[in-house]
Amino acid sequence: MAKSIRSKWKRKCRAIKRERYGKKELERLKKTLGIDDSQSDNKDVNKTEISEVVNVVDAKSMKNKGENDEQMKTDTKKRVFNPKTLRDEHGAYPVWLHPRKIAKNKSKKAKKVKKGKH
Repeated sequence: MAKSIRSKWKRKCRAIKRERYGKKELERLKKTLGIDDSQSDNKDVNKTEISEVVNVVDAKSMKNKGENDEQMKTDTKKRVFNPKTLRDEHGAYPVWLHPRKIAKNKSKKAKKVKKGKH
């Protein structure tokens, strides 16, 4: 696309907004964590480590934790769909299948039946 004056202006405005909202977001994050810069430095400020406020975990320990956790046991059996007909053992189509694809699949079957009769 061409670099029109309007698109350049919009890009400039978005950059200004990004800067302004970035400051607001940083202030909100500091407030959430309990870090307040507005108080003067000579007062006794309760500045806590981030590890005291938030539970810091590295990726390796998370991976190990995920392997050690037991899977949730459920009573429902997973349905098995035939890849060709896209139906399960009860003859129902899956929920995620688009109705257009179902209709297309049915029309293919009808054509086959019609061909077989002649």
